[in-house]
Amino acid sequence: MNINPLSSATNLISNAQQKADNAAQTIARLPVQSQEVGGSEPIQAADLFKPVLSLKEAELETSAAAKIIQAHDKMLGSLLDVKV
Repeated sequence: MNINPLSSATNLISNAQQKADNAAQTIARLPVQSQEVGGSEPIQAADLFKPVLSLKEAELETSAAAKIIQAHDKMLGSLLDVKV
């Protein structure tokens, strides 16, 4: 089985971007709180928990993908004896 680190990292970043986009849209669709101008109903903490958690997951996935790319570049540089 052939594993391409750059392809895996790119897929991970793409998935993280989609996850962040979905979470941001979910947060944007929440009703405005009653104490704010134009507000109609209160927001429950549980309504925000899952999308905020998804945003954090997307952040960590993007960070992991960046580290995969850095490790790949470092490994490739050592194989070619290139100083980085």
